[in-house]
Amino acid sequence: MKLVLSFFIASLTGFGFWWLRPSAPPVPAAVLQTDPLPAPTPLTATPRARFNPTPASRKGFYNIDVVDDFTVPATKTITFCGAGRNLHVDRDWSKLFRRGFTALDQTRMVGGQEIWTDGMPPAGWRSRLKQSQRSLILYQDYFANAFKLDWARNGDQATNTLYRATARNQAARNTIYQAGMELRGGCVGFGDCPPGTMISTFGKIFLDIENDGVSIGKKQDQANLYTYLARTIKENVSPQTEIGSIAPVPHNSFGYSRASDYMAEPDWLWNTPATHTNSSRQRGMPDDLVGKRFADVADFHMAGTYYVYPDFDYSIAHTADDSRHWLAALLGEQEVNMKLSSKKRIAWHWLFNTQSGEFEKSGKAEHPAPPAIAEGMSIFYWFTGAYGVLFWDDHKDLVPGQPTPADPGLRGLGNDRPYACYEHYIHGLWRLFKHHGDLFNGRETYLNEQTECSYDGGKTWLKYNANQIKTRSLPFVRAIVNGDQILVAATQAYARPNQAGQVMLRYVQNGYQFYTTIDLQGDQIYLGRATMRKGAGRRS
Repeated sequence: MKLVLSFFIASLTGFGFWWLRPSAPPVPAAVLQTDPLPAPTPLTATPRARFNPTPASRKGFYNIDVVDDFTVPATKTITFCGAGRNLHVDRDWSKLFRRGFTALDQTRMVGGQEIWTDGMPPAGWRSRLKQSQRSLILYQDYFANAFKLDWARNGDQATNTLYRATARNQAARNTIYQAGMELRGGCVGFGDCPPGTMISTFGKIFLDIENDGVSIGKKQDQANLYTYLARTIKENVSPQTEIGSIAPVPHNSFGYSRASDYMAEPDWLWNTPATHTNSSRQRGMPDDLVGKRFADVADFHMAGTYYVYPDFDYSIAHTADDSRHWLAALLGEQEVNMKLSSKKRIAWHWLFNTQSGEFEKSGKAEHPAPPAIAEGMSIFYWFTGAYGVLFWDDHKDLVPGQPTPADPGLRGLGNDRPYACYEHYIHGLWRLFKHHGDLFNGRETYLNEQTECSYDGGKTWLKYNANQIKTRSLPFVRAIVNGDQILVAATQAYARPNQAGQVMLRYVQNGYQFYTTIDLQGDQIYLGRATMRKGAGRRS
């Protein structure tokens, strides 16, 4: 799980094989400002909480009370599958729900209170969690161990995998159907099965199988199986349950933001309609699956990226087209995928580097996201119009104050990690949703690449995507508009602490003539809001 990224696949359109790359998107033309600049409207900067982050010397601990109570709007969702709920759940089981999170993964639930795990619950017992507060991740092990589906570990087994029991295999349990159907028993653990039947009552089910890479001749069987699995799960969950997967997604940039990503077509596994192969009927594929795509069945997709150590390294350059850049990757992945699918987007967020032997200092997940990156993830991501986050960690319970492991290979993992990055992330959520949650009511407009900025004092105005901002080494600015309100996030990614910067932003649509100037310091995440006035300015 999350241990090695498939960078070889990404390299086909990145590092090499340049003849396979689509043409880069055109650079937007600069709009020349010929009229005098209207009077600017100042932004009101969003407060920052005053707190002392947990020092790096105190491992395996974070303070969830660096901010006070807040919740995210009903239009957004954040599932907690992070580390260390055990640090505070005994004092206040609901604290996470007042620190921005809306749901818990099954593995982070308290047995006997939130989920029943020891046989059938007593008569009348019911989970204290609402359905919307329950999430389930299905990893490879669920399929490979419980149902002997080797396909979960090796996608090339798609041509041998049973859809469901057939006349020839009437008693077969190692089928995709059985793995999806048995999820209906999920209601038992929450004590809310409908009378006389069972059906899953999780709010969200996330697939994390990661076996999507297959040989060319087995792609159709792979697409068939994924579509059938998604449909079978949907048939055995409540109408309120949403499902999605880390793969397939419309497009995976593998942590990069290249110009060519913006010309991508939907990924084959996301978009290929099911059709019979030579053996699919014999393995139980139903005829009524033909023509259906995974994209048709899933409720959301999980376009997003995990970081490797270079993404956190302030000492190297991040401005080449194929350079790794934390913010260009975070924004670019969403900018590309929102154009390829109208489905909801839920990204995985992990605040440590993922393990990858491809990159220096990335062999272990020991490096936490620097403060501005951790805070920026929890602010800028929501400026893309995304629906939700799965906040994940490869460690579960934290025990502070443990000795440093004698084995160097075990150092910097789990209890031996500094977890202040969680505090900065929660602080970002607090800044955004405690103060501006009213703007996320379903009537907001996310400007994304249509955010119009000037980098020369108002002489010319440009609308750049994340890759174009990265390669020009410019400040990142994104805005949300809701009625006469405008909310703006800005930063100089990777800037030195004493590095000052300035950028102008305007919004001249729908009768508004809004101009403002943003002063930036270091890599701090600026967040500000203003009330726009109607004006007679020309439209852009």
